[in-house]
Amino acid sequence: MAHQAGGQRPAPRPVPDTCDTQAYLQDYGALLEYMSCPSMVVDHQWNVVMANRAFEALFRGVGPHPTAMPGVNFLRFVLFHPDAGGILGEHEAAWCLPMLAQLRTALEFYGHDHELQAVRREIAQDPIMEAAYRHGLPHWISAVGEAATRLDGAVRLLHHPDPRHGRTECRIVEEAPQPLRELGYRRLTMVLREPRRPTTVRRPRRPRGTTSHLTAVPAPEG
Repeated sequence: MAHQAGGQRPAPRPVPDTCDTQAYLQDYGALLEYMSCPSMVVDHQWNVVMANRAFEALFRGVGPHPTAMPGVNFLRFVLFHPDAGGILGEHEAAWCLPMLAQLRTALEFYGHDHELQAVRREIAQDPIMEAAYRHGLPHWISAVGEAATRLDGAVRLLHHPDPRHGRTECRIVEEAPQPLRELGYRRLTMVLREPRRPTTVRRPRRPRGTTSHLTAVPAPEG
């Protein structure tokens, strides 16, 4: 199975103890390793079930944290780890608010989930984050629309530690094959994009022999 990036999990997450399920997950972990883009499989609590080496490389410089390592729980990492903003560009607007929206949706479906409730309590203990969750999040959603809360298809800024990538964008692609869905899992992949090149504006050629003038100012008549 693929790495547990960003720190080892204290205890393995239980999965149905069937030969077919274990074999599928083992093969799926091998598939992740063939991918050059950071990819992880998470459950409904955002626990990272498996992640590939590209994911590990993205977060290799993250310092230790007791509860918010990226390879243990990605929701906690985004919200609580002090190093998150150094990798996840435009951290508050592009990552924190959408993940708070993800938490709110998860609590609607799994209201009594102890781990999700623990995250909610930690937010409540921080006045700034509590204000963001109660007041900032609804205001943001009304301004940008519910579509912005979905991760699938979103383009986000990254600060990759590998200088070959550096400051780049990724498109998040979410997938859940049937066997993963049955386990309550889904895969999220950060598809790294090529840096955007500045658009070159072509100016009209001037006839030879004419006097040069600003293109924004019309040439004098006659």
